[in-house]
Amino acid sequence: MIRIGIIGIGFMGYTHFEGACDLSGGRVTAIATRNQKKLDGDWTGVQGNFGPPAGKVDLSGIKTYSDYHQLLADPDVDLVDICLPTNLHESVALESIVAGKATLVEKPITIEVEAADRMVRAAQEAGTLLMVGQVLPFFPEFRFVAECVSSGRYGKLRAAHFRRVICPPDWSEEMADFRKLGGWGIDLHIHDNHYISLVCGVPKEVFSQGILQDGLVNHLHTQYIYDDREPAVSCVSGGIAADGLQFAHGFEIYLERATLLYNAGTLGGEWVVDRPLTLLTSQGDEKVTLPQLAGGAEWYSAFTDELGQAVEAVESGKEPTILSGALARDALKICAAEARSITTGQSVAVA
Repeated sequence: MIRIGIIGIGFMGYTHFEGACDLSGGRVTAIATRNQKKLDGDWTGVQGNFGPPAGKVDLSGIKTYSDYHQLLADPDVDLVDICLPTNLHESVALESIVAGKATLVEKPITIEVEAADRMVRAAQEAGTLLMVGQVLPFFPEFRFVAECVSSGRYGKLRAAHFRRVICPPDWSEEMADFRKLGGWGIDLHIHDNHYISLVCGVPKEVFSQGILQDGLVNHLHTQYIYDDREPAVSCVSGGIAADGLQFAHGFEIYLERATLLYNAGTLGGEWVVDRPLTLLTSQGDEKVTLPQLAGGAEWYSAFTDELGQAVEAVESGKEPTILSGALARDALKICAAEARSITTGQSVAVA
C-alpha cells in the first residue's frame, strides 16, 4: 500500500483527497495545511469549477501537519502530492526530492521554463520520481482518442482542433488573479499543450495570435507546426468568455479512416454536452465504448485514475509517460513559445 501525503488543501487538494478514496493500492495517510480549521476536518468553503463544494471531512487515522516540512520528514509517506498554488511548486517539489520522496505536482509544473528545468534535472540527478498531474488524458473521451491514435486503429492522425475556454473565475480566491497563475495561456491552456504533445508529439514551432494582458496570455489561437507539416493541429483557449460560459472544451480529430467529435461545457450553471463523443467512418456513426474509470462516474474519477498511475509508478520505480515531468516541462515550453509568437507576430521554435 503506497502511503500518500497531500500538501495543500485548496480545491485541488480536496479533489485529490476525494479521488484517493476509491484508489486501489494507495491511500492518503497525511495532509499538511497551515489552516487550523482544515486540520480539524472542516473544509467548508473549498470549491472549484466542477464537483460539489467540500464540507466536513473525517480525518481519523490521517496525520495532520501545520508545517509541510513535517510531512516531508515522515517516514510513513511514500508519495508526496503537492497541491499548492503554482508559485510554490518549484520550492516544495525540490525539497520533496531532496527528502527522497516520490513527488506528484498538480499542474502546471510551474510558470517559468527555467524553474521546470531545475525540477526535472533535480529529480533525474536524485533518481527520484517527479510526476505532474495533467489529468486531461484520463478523461474517457480524451483517453479514447489517445488510444485510437496510438493504436493506429483508424489510420494515422491527419489533423486535429481543440478548444478550452472559461470565463474569468470568481469561484476561487486562488484563481481570481490570473497574474499569479501565469495567465490563462498557462494555467488553463497547458492542458491542451500537454495533451497535444502526448498524442501528436511536441511540435517544432508554433504560430499564435491572441490577447495579452499585463504581458501574460489570456486568450490565443495557435497553429502547431511539425517537421513533415502533418498533422495539422490547432487550438483555441483562454479566459475571456462571458460569465454564462463558465467552461467549455472539445475537439475535432481527423484520422485517415475516421473522424471524432466532442463538445461539452458548463453553460449558465448547467453541464451541457452539445456533442457526445461521436465516431464517424465511411459507414456512418459507430458505437463508442468509452474507457471505464477506476472511480466510476464520480466527479473526481479521472483523478482517481491519475493517482492510480502515480501509485503504480512508485511501486515499479518507472516514470509513466502520461505523468512525465519532462513532458509537462515541454508543454510549458510550448506556452512560452506561444507568448513570444503573439508578441512578435512570427512563428517561434519550441526550445
